[in-house]
Amino acid sequence: MTTQSIPEAPASWMGSGPEWICYSALTQLGKVPEEDFVYQNPLMGGRLDKGGAVIDFLFKNPPDLAINVQGTYYHYGMGVETATRDVLGRIQLASMGIILIFIDEDSLEENPIYYVQEALRYRDHSRLGSRGL
Repeated sequence: MTTQSIPEAPASWMGSGPEWICYSALTQLGKVPEEDFVYQNPLMGGRLDKGGAVIDFLFKNPPDLAINVQGTYYHYGMGVETATRDVLGRIQLASMGIILIFIDEDSLEENPIYYVQEALRYRDHSRLGSRGL
């Protein structure tokens, strides 16, 4: 399946294109927003507080899963500092009993249903995940 099967984001969508692809794939796989997951969930004060973060998709079902979409430009093109912040976020969530799975933007563009299904199975195929981080 390719992104051609993902509907275009509505004008009211406030997130990124890759986040919309992930959101749409989740709903196509039967996940219900607000019931199974929350989109853009601030943790520990969100981006405004030191040590805070915003999780792209924090799950209620299953309760120990979170997914962050890794945009090519922002997450990989901005240098080591951004990647380090992403890994620290993963460690921070792990200390709370939550497993953070990354999905790369290019993977979502290639085959959104497959990579979201893999994330729901706690399998991380991202560049960060493939390094065992």
